[in-house]
Amino acid sequence: MTGSPIDVAHGAATHPGLRRRANEDAYLAAAPLFLVADGMGGHESGAAASAAVVTEFTRLAGRPSVGVDDMRAALTRARTAVRAISAGARAAGTTLSGVAIADIGGAGYWLTINVGDSRTYRFARGVLEQISVDHSLVQEMLDAGVLAPADAAVDRRRNEITRAIGAGSEGEPDFWLVPAEPGDRILVCSDGLSGEVEAERIAEVLAQVSAPMEAATRLVHEAMVRGGRDNITVVIVDAVRVAGSDDDDYDTAPHRRDLAGRGAVADVAPDLSDIDIDTDTRPRAGAGKGL
Repeated sequence: MTGSPIDVAHGAATHPGLRRRANEDAYLAAAPLFLVADGMGGHESGAAASAAVVTEFTRLAGRPSVGVDDMRAALTRARTAVRAISAGARAAGTTLSGVAIADIGGAGYWLTINVGDSRTYRFARGVLEQISVDHSLVQEMLDAGVLAPADAAVDRRRNEITRAIGAGSEGEPDFWLVPAEPGDRILVCSDGLSGEVEAERIAEVLAQVSAPMEAATRLVHEAMVRGGRDNITVVIVDAVRVAGSDDDDYDTAPHRRDLAGRGAVADVAPDLSDIDIDTDTRPRAGAGKGL
């Protein structure tokens, strides 16, 4: 196969939020890669770290598909770049989450990568399913059964992550291969969205708003009107055509057996005020002055 195994439409939006002057998020929205990096380290360090990671993965943009080895090589280069930023400064680091288009035996797959607590979701047939698993202290406590799901969103340790690129961490990424189907909608976001907007509302917006750029912008608005306490970045990718798929035989069961799908559809969206949001879909690195 010479063309891409998945033809996509996509959109992206980002905003520093209401309480931060700098946007330390970065994203890449250029087939076959759709990634979000949430920098940490304060001032310019976090923005530089997330930008460095996006820059390394941008080298893969323009290919019809990529594989795990390509992603691992880009991640190795990214770690080296972030370590150089950290030298003599605060321990810069960043999360990374998202999907790449992969070709497995002529069929289209979502190759998902995750380090940290930025998230990748799949929305299909009204079901919102989190593909990635947070690398966070709260997630470990949930897995161990010592923290109730209802308490996770308000736990004071919810921003403590256990893996990152840089920041003294050598934690390995998680990779998953998810079979793609026509109509799939992939959402990649920083915790500025997932920490402000409940999963049910995210699912409603994804169901209501068909254009990916408009949906990305709406979700950033939703996070803003709920407080906008952190940088907010959203990338949405829609599968228009998938090689090797049979839409008539589409299985609505979640492809990730260890995570339950969640979602709902509502009839009316809230009236949102006009907010200036960056919706440039070119490969982009978050930048800005210190906090």
